[in-house]
Amino acid sequence: MTIVTDAKNGKITEEMKIVAKVEGKDPEFIRRGIASGRIVIPMTPYRDIRICGIGEGLKTKVNASIGASSDIVDEEMEVKKAKAAEAAGADTLMELGTGGDFLGIRKKVCDAISLPVGSVPLYQAFITAARRDGSIVHMTEDDLWSATEEQAKLGTNFMAIHTGVNNIVLDRLKAHGRYGGLCSRGGAFMSSWMLHNDKENPLYADFDYLCEILKEHEVTLSTGNGMRAGAIHDATDRAQIQELIINSECAQKAHDKYDLQVIVEGPGHVPLDEVEMNVKLMKSMSNGKPFYMLGPLVTDIGAGRDHIVTAIGAAASAAAGCDFLCYVTPAEHLALPNLEDVVEGVKTSRIAAHVGDMVKYKESRDVDLAMGRARRDLDWEKMYSLALDPVLAREVRNSRSPEDTDACTMCGNFCALKIVNKSYNLAK
Repeated sequence: MTIVTDAKNGKITEEMKIVAKVEGKDPEFIRRGIASGRIVIPMTPYRDIRICGIGEGLKTKVNASIGASSDIVDEEMEVKKAKAAEAAGADTLMELGTGGDFLGIRKKVCDAISLPVGSVPLYQAFITAARRDGSIVHMTEDDLWSATEEQAKLGTNFMAIHTGVNNIVLDRLKAHGRYGGLCSRGGAFMSSWMLHNDKENPLYADFDYLCEILKEHEVTLSTGNGMRAGAIHDATDRAQIQELIINSECAQKAHDKYDLQVIVEGPGHVPLDEVEMNVKLMKSMSNGKPFYMLGPLVTDIGAGRDHIVTAIGAAASAAAGCDFLCYVTPAEHLALPNLEDVVEGVKTSRIAAHVGDMVKYKESRDVDLAMGRARRDLDWEKMYSLALDPVLAREVRNSRSPEDTDACTMCGNFCALKIVNKSYNLAK
């Protein structure tokens, strides 16, 4: 029995009621969304979490990603990053470590926060094989299933599973080529294994068995995007679209046959004029499944400021109907994110999510209306309370304290609002 089974049977669960209250929706709206596959509530029977709804009609959610690398393994720092991401307002967290003790680090992270946590079990399977046998090509199918089940039992709520990297997709990739290569680690691992062993991807070939594992542990399936573009000139190419076709078919089967909750992941580097098209294409192909946008980055030359590049693409994505945004930090393409990068990435993507929601849901503009009035009235305490980052807003103003406490040091004595407020009452 899963939450999808309950929803299909007409039952409104406690989780649905919580999401409805948070989102200001009728519980029946949430139930129908889950029954149709258009809304998910990542769950787990193994730990208590903050209930979060993702999908059509709900506010756009933000995911933060952390994880040790083969170069830097600092378990305590990863826990600090997880806590910082939660404090900064992330809705979910993906633990994507490729170095150190996979299960040990992930357990510490899961124990430290209340957010739903995602993972990519394929990483563990391939890297375990490399450590054991000297190369990722020696991974066995049992390695994949074991990693998936082990991570599920830790309380992982959703998993990026690269179901769509199959032989048909690889034919498209080889025939078409790529300007920017293959940037997905999961896609690179699996395609290399398939080519070396001359085998089909087990996650596709044995998809029914995969679904049985996920259903047993109530894990939400997030169809991994192994063919996402790593350069804007590769966006929306044949390999990406072929993978989307396969992932959409897998998503439908998982929901219809196994009553699994499913998210469909989207592309990474996409020029701004193709963002809306990608969102609508993915929504159409997947029958409206919750869409998880990886970024997107709308230019390739923003190294060091890629969180800003992503905010531009993410706002456009959310406005077009994307439900779930994966943040990007200033360190993207350059280094493992540090604590400050994580916080900056979360807060920047939260702005993008809000900007998108202002287009999708007009009521999301209410807070902006309140901020406009507070600025008109020079009500600084009200402005701080409405800001996305009240602490930062107060710190910036206090660091350059004005002589005139009503104004700021941008205009000082010549503050336009203060001048006009003396002559007119423009309250509305």
